[in-house]
Amino acid sequence: MKLAMIGFGQAGGKIIDKFVEYDQRHGSNIVQSAIAVNTAKADLMGLESIPTERRVLIGQARVKGHGVGADNELGAEIAEEDIDEIQGAIDNVPVHKIDAFLIVAGLGGGTGSGGSPVLAKHLKRIYTEPVYGLGVLPGSDEGGIYTLNAARSFQTFVREVDNLLVFDNDAWRKTGESVQGGYDEINEEIVTRFGVLFGAGEVGENAEVAESVVDSSEIINTLDSGGVSTVGYASETVENPNTGGLLSKLTSSSDTPEYDTTNTTNRITSLVRKAALGRLTLPCEIEGSERALLVVAGPPPFLNRKGIERGRKWTEEQTGSMEVRGGDYPLRSSERVASVLLLSGVTNVPRIKELQQVAIEAKDNIENIRSESKENLNDLVKDDDDELESLF
Repeated sequence: MKLAMIGFGQAGGKIIDKFVEYDQRHGSNIVQSAIAVNTAKADLMGLESIPTERRVLIGQARVKGHGVGADNELGAEIAEEDIDEIQGAIDNVPVHKIDAFLIVAGLGGGTGSGGSPVLAKHLKRIYTEPVYGLGVLPGSDEGGIYTLNAARSFQTFVREVDNLLVFDNDAWRKTGESVQGGYDEINEEIVTRFGVLFGAGEVGENAEVAESVVDSSEIINTLDSGGVSTVGYASETVENPNTGGLLSKLTSSSDTPEYDTTNTTNRITSLVRKAALGRLTLPCEIEGSERALLVVAGPPPFLNRKGIERGRKWTEEQTGSMEVRGGDYPLRSSERVASVLLLSGVTNVPRIKELQQVAIEAKDNIENIRSESKENLNDLVKDDDDELESLF
């Protein structure tokens, strides 16, 4: 699937930067254009793979390149005011070559959580291509303001995009891990999962052609249900004869190694179950998912139609959906077999319900504090006035 990717805010920019690096490393040809948008100049300067001319600094008149300080209302205002600057960068996107737009943002900060829904609405008004969002939820230990931002942004973002793919930091941060190390690892997890998903069907020169192709239309049809999506992933190392491992040394160049069909089938069905029942990007109950798409990637000898079909049928039984698509993604030089499961239109998501409840409590807290502060200030001013009167 060919995408125009736009990273909004610090987290969004870093993830898109990682996507570009992944695309170059694997030659997956996913990223047709990459743009980073931010109110903080330092964040844009820290990117490595996105070209300088594709980094857009907005809000200079308001915040002088210093960011919005987690104020997502200000982030939304600046995005609306400077939408023409963002559009200027998008004008250079080869829209005739892309299948969709993907806006990536952290939903806890100010710039990304405020600006990404504004940009999504703008793109949907102008273009006919689907506009998807990839929203990253903050960890519960990151603070109340970030939770409140995420709850507000989630509700707006999911309405403005054709589908919102969600990654929950809470499910992925490890205890005792440094903040920077944790986010770097999380970004790698995001790019690995979505890289395999969006890379399926993009065949380069001399590449293997899938037996059952998963092209962009399959992904678009799966995401067409709208709402919220989550992605599962599981992989296993295999001995690939094409990478110069032990097996290739034991077989001559003219030999074609034989693989046990039962083993390859069982491996695939096991990986599909692990992908669905392991750590999803957004933990949820998979039963009731409206649509699903299964992609099994790896060296061609380790992929077979029977295993994928079994995995697809198992997914149908578990989700209750009759719209489960599936196919393979041959990667000749890979040393892993991986299963990626996209679940679209999920509704039973405890984390979202918890996020909304915490946001309601946080909002009430903020209002109470503001009210008390106003009363205290009035009392303080009154006391000062009384003291001044007593002096005269």
